[in-house]
Formats: sequence, C-alpha cells, structure tokens
Amino acid sequence: MNDMSRRVLPPASTGPEEPSRPRNMRTAPFGVLDIGTTKIACLIGRTESDGTLRVLGFGWQKGRGVRGGGIVDLEEAERAIRACVGQAEDMADTRLRAVTVNLTCGQPESRLFNVQWPVGGRAVEEADVRRVVHEGRARALVEGRDTIHALPLTFTVDDMQGVADPRGLHCATLTARLHVIDAATTALRSLGACIARSDLDISELVSAPMAAGLSTLVHDERELGVTVIDMGGGTTGMAVFAEGQLLHTSQLPVGGVHVTNDLARLLSTPVAHAERLKTLYGNAQTCADDDREMLPVPLVGEEEHQIAKVPRSMIVNIIRPRLEETFELVKERIDGSGLSRAAGTRVVLTGGASLLGGAGEMAARILGRQVRIGRPHGLRGLPDSASGPAFSTAAGLLAWTAGEGRTMHDLDLEAAQPTGLFRRFVNFLKERV
Repeated sequence: MNDMSRRVLPPASTGPEEPSRPRNMRTAPFGVLDIGTTKIACLIGRTESDGTLRVLGFGWQKGRGVRGGGIVDLEEAERAIRACVGQAEDMADTRLRAVTVNLTCGQPESRLFNVQWPVGGRAVEEADVRRVVHEGRARALVEGRDTIHALPLTFTVDDMQGVADPRGLHCATLTARLHVIDAATTALRSLGACIARSDLDISELVSAPMAAGLSTLVHDERELGVTVIDMGGGTTGMAVFAEGQLLHTSQLPVGGVHVTNDLARLLSTPVAHAERLKTLYGNAQTCADDDREMLPVPLVGEEEHQIAKVPRSMIVNIIRPRLEETFELVKERIDGSGLSRAAGTRVVLTGGASLLGGAGEMAARILGRQVRIGRPHGLRGLPDSASGPAFSTAAGLLAWTAGEGRTMHDLDLEAAQPTGLFRRFVNFLKERV
C-alpha cells in the first residue's frame, strides 16, 4: 500500500475556538490623543496575545487653547497636551514618540466617489487597489484642503458589484466606491505645529465621530444601519454606519459649551457656576416640581453674598432650545446626505454632552429613531474615570490604531502615496521646532 494512503490526519481540535486576531496586531505600546474644547485625553495601549486591547496609561486635562475643535492658542494647548501625555506615560511607564490624533478642526467634509481603473483582463493585484485609491485621492483634492481618509467601501469587478476584496479576481475594469474625508489645510497646520511643539509626531489623523462609533457600536448596529452623534464640548459630530462601513460624517459647530454659555449669559452668572448648574440640575425635559425648586445663582460682578434665586424651570427653558436646535441640525444633515434610509432606525448618542438629562428622549422625538447612550466597550484596563461617553472618541482612536475598522487592513493603502502639504509641513516642524 502506498505510504501516502496510510497518512493519518491529526484529530480536529475540540477546544474553544481561538479568537480572531488583527492581521496588523501591534504588541508594542502606542498612544492616541483626543484634543477637544473642554478636555484633552491621552490613552496608551497595546494589543494582547489573544487579540484584545489593553489600556496601559491614561491622562486627562481640562481643555485649553482649543475652540470649536481647532487650536486657537498654541502655548496653552501645548501645556495641556504635555501634561496630559505625561500623565499617561507615567502610568504606562513608557515614552511616546508619535500619537494618533482626532480630527475635529478645519471643518471636516465627507464625500463619496466612484473611481474606475483599467486592469485589462488580468487578475487584480495589490498595486491596482492602491492605484485606484490614490486616483480617488487625486480627484478629491480641493485647493486649500487636505485629504485625511480615502476609505474603500466596496469594489465592482466589471459588472459584479459589492466585492469587499477584489485581489485575485480577473476583470477588465476595477471600480471603487470611496469615502473621502478632508479638512482645511491651515487648521491642520496649526494642529501639526501644536503637536510638534509638544515633542510628538502625528502618526495618523482620524475622524472623531468615526472613532466614537468604533468604540460604542456593536457589530449588528454597524451592519443594519445606525447614526452616531458625538456631542462634544465645542462641536457635535455625526457618523452614519451601514453594512459594516462608514458612509458619511459631518460636524456641527455647537456643543456643550454653548449650553453653558447660554446659561451664563441669560442668568448673568459666572461661566464656572453655569457649568455647575448644567451638570447638577440641567435637563431638557420639564417635570412637575421645576417651578417650585429654587436654585441659588451668584451674579456676575456682585459680592459673594449677592445670590439670586431662580426656579429650575428657568434652567430647563434655557437648555431645551439649544438642544432642539442641535438635533434639528443633525436631522437636516442626515436628510441632506441622502442616507436617511441607510442610517436605519437607531441613533447612538455619545460624548460628554449626551449625559445631559432628557437628551436621549429629545433626540428620539426629533429624529424619529430609537436612541441609546453609547459608552466605550471592548477595552481591558480602562479606568472607571474614562469609561463614560466623554471618552468614546479616545477609546475609538485606540481601537483604530490597533487595526479595528480598517478596510483591507493587511494592505497598506498609504504606500507610495505622494507626500501632501500637511505631511511636508509636519516634517518641516520635526526638523526645526
């Protein structure tokens, strides 16, 4: 009998199925930086041998030098970033050379492109995928703006649509559906200068609402369609996910700070006390006792003992119009994107301002969708102080840097990409600042 016929196959494993691991798993520590109007947060993490993500260090500082998501004071922002990163580095016992940073500055815009590339009947290679993505980047270029993401959604191989990975398939023409996100070059320059002054490099810029979605959504939500609304201090970002892909992002210039400023202006009280009133008593929904509950309100410029009394209903009546405006603007953006049906029937609210009482109920009423509050999940070692909605973007940045949410993550789509103005500027700062 032939020796090959007597070969015994090894028995099938009866143990638990090994969890899937990211193909580009990073075992060395890496850091991310969430730069916002009201806070700056840094997380340092690494990917464990079982593919899970562990947080090694965490730092948090009150936002300084940032307004509406953009840098307005380099020195103040630098001090906050240095202090924040230093806290995380000390906890993780490591030093960062580069960080992944959230993108909220420069009025980010989201666009979809169809790009064709001739293949000529042969099998599609990695170089073809790179070329079609780079061609999309070139077509998306707008004067005064830099492309941050060019994300392949799906490919069409000749007439066959909905192909996730075309490599190895034969076709005459390869068509890619690309989601391009760009931002104003000048704002990116200011951000790059601030990071460089903090003795750090920017390894990558990542759309903030996309990052918030990565940390708060479950798999079924991404597949069936969902809108993430990231309610930050100075801006409100939104992202539409469907069929496992990010289809649209948008940003509104309103956030929790605007609610605080409304309270401070209309009640003639210091901003710090307005923030305290919002946190302790703020709500977007009225209740029966609001007119009877009187709250102390110190007046601007008066002696400390000069305190006015206002009913809680006044606080509610100041907060409610601003939140209504925010959700009405979100509804307009969803309808204007043409993705209202793809966005499904669910909304996930996240970000610090989402914790305002009654925000979820108001969003459900105005948007006509089911609403839940999203918090970071899937991270080991995340401190309790960073487990709330305010830190969803930072947690999502860490997940993205580890490889989650990337299309064809075993292929470097940035390879051979022409160096852009923003990257040249960052390199210039690295050499001279």
